[in-house]
Amino acid sequence: MRIGEIMAIAIRLSEELENKLSLLAKKTKRSKSYYAKKAIKEFIEDREDYLLAVAALEESKEFVSLEEARKRLGMDS
Repeated sequence: MRIGEIMAIAIRLSEELENKLSLLAKKTKRSKSYYAKKAIKEFIEDREDYLLAVAALEESKEFVSLEEARKRLGMDS
């Protein structure tokens, strides 16, 4: 996929969420796609650092106990 190219995706929504989305789109004269794109964009912007940290942690092979982490950070009492 090239930069700027549009990609289509399909998602499954609960009936309740689909109804809310449809009603909002109808009342505001916007498409359901508009709100789906907006929601995904805002979620990623809000959560990007956290999600990247979680992904890095999941890939990490080194785990230490709380006691060892405190010791390494000079927090042992």
